[in-house]
Amino acid sequence: MPLSEQEQRLLEEMERNLYRNDADFVHAVGGVHGRRPDYRSIVLGVLLAVAGVGALIAGVALQLLVVGIVGFALMFAGVLIAITPSKRTAATAPAEPAVSRNRARSGGGFMDRLNDRWDRRQEGRD
Repeated sequence: MPLSEQEQRLLEEMERNLYRNDADFVHAVGGVHGRRPDYRSIVLGVLLAVAGVGALIAGVALQLLVVGIVGFALMFAGVLIAITPSKRTAATAPAEPAVSRNRARSGGGFMDRLNDRWDRRQEGRD
């Protein structure tokens, strides 16, 4: 069930207050809105993970413990590199959600204006 207009406005206001008051918390949790993935890190991580799997299999086949451990370490490092967001994309993250910025720029949405009209009409009848 979709949110009513009043609930949407309340949720957007809470988001704005969170972004304004707890910027450190938002950065720690990861405001992922609008961020593009760093494809270079993903490709490098996948290549390292594949090389690690190959070294791990070679270590098992050759019964060399050192090669297996190095392969596991490469695999682990590759996965970490692939899934960890880079600092460059984290620094360019927007401070506010895109929806709030678009609404602020346009002076409110069409549905907001209709809802305000409806509220004024209802207040006039009471």
